[in-house]
Amino acid sequence: MTRLLLTDAHVLNPETGDLSDSSWIEVADGRIADVGTGRAPAAPDDVPVLRLAGATVLPGLIDAHVHAILTSADAHAVAGWSPSYRTARATSGLAAMLERGFTTVRDTGGADHGLAQAVEEGIVTGPRIVYGGSAISQTGGHGDFRTRDEDSVPCCQTKVGGGRIADGVGEVRRATRDELRKGASHIKIMLSGGVASPNDEVSAVQYSEEEIRAFVEEATNANRYVTGHAYHARAINRGLANGVRCIEHGNLLDDSSVELFLEHDAWLVPTLITYDRLAADGPKYGLPPGSHRKVYDVLDAGLGALERAHRAGVNLAYGTDLLGAMGTYQLHEFRVRGQVQPAADVVRSATVDAARLLGMEGEVGVIARGAHADLLVVDGNPLEDLEVLVNAADTHRYVIQGGRVVVGRRP
Repeated sequence: MTRLLLTDAHVLNPETGDLSDSSWIEVADGRIADVGTGRAPAAPDDVPVLRLAGATVLPGLIDAHVHAILTSADAHAVAGWSPSYRTARATSGLAAMLERGFTTVRDTGGADHGLAQAVEEGIVTGPRIVYGGSAISQTGGHGDFRTRDEDSVPCCQTKVGGGRIADGVGEVRRATRDELRKGASHIKIMLSGGVASPNDEVSAVQYSEEEIRAFVEEATNANRYVTGHAYHARAINRGLANGVRCIEHGNLLDDSSVELFLEHDAWLVPTLITYDRLAADGPKYGLPPGSHRKVYDVLDAGLGALERAHRAGVNLAYGTDLLGAMGTYQLHEFRVRGQVQPAADVVRSATVDAARLLGMEGEVGVIARGAHADLLVVDGNPLEDLEVLVNAADTHRYVIQGGRVVVGRRP
């Protein structure tokens, strides 16, 4: 049994925003066995002790929008790589996510049961992966990265750059059932055009209402949910009105969208940092010129959309959507959101609230008995200054995953 004791710390409760003094955390077999304040329990000689001298301990972070296998901004190129090469390239990115303090991620297109299992078994170092398998797109939609010179007609089984194509209610049902068969925790569909895809405009609306309802019915039958890529109100509203539980991005939402989020208790996962980096560095990392031009269709509106959703009380989770080397900026989403949200709300979006979206309440995103011992130890108080999280090299002392110190000075 792996055991560990952390003492003399401030423990941050993201649900309440409380920061307790002189706290201790006891870890056993990868889980939090007990938490308390005051004098720590005596530890046997063989149990490592981390004496933290007033550092802050918060739950391991959760990024609810990553693409582990998309290690280039050129999705068409990624589609042409062999599965083994894609996976090999993904390993360094996953390790870097964990080093930044992200102990759980939700992959919204590309990762599958094999990669998640490799992480779980310790073959690959990285955060726990909650995967949705292949994102599903209509022909010519945001998940179809074939060039206009490619005349092949894909069937519903065809994988295209971390996604698959399905047209019509019958193919939609078959593709959804197949991803669920392979263990998908959610079904990702494309409701609007996107930046990276070559054949659509951001303003395009994708999938009919009948097709969306088929996705939702199949996912609901399996006790799963549908999340949808969408930027503008027409696509967002069509998805929410037909049962989509979560919207990715949402940069161009409006007041009618906010009303639907609230009516359906749905979720929004903004990914603001990715547009900042795609605008600055996208071409350097493989983003085609046509896609780079489309970044500016959504770049400036994102912060206002987040502020509107936050003020209305929409459910928000932390996400980044950074591809390849741009993952270096994964923590910078805290800085961007901090412009329009209180620090406590941003921290909650990356911990306890993200856990609710993932259906992992009490398991991750909290420091409580029985939860996974996923912990981030930092110098300073993130509730007062989000730069404590962003400036990892200066402020992060330890990253602990499943009770094991994976980053920092080993006791």
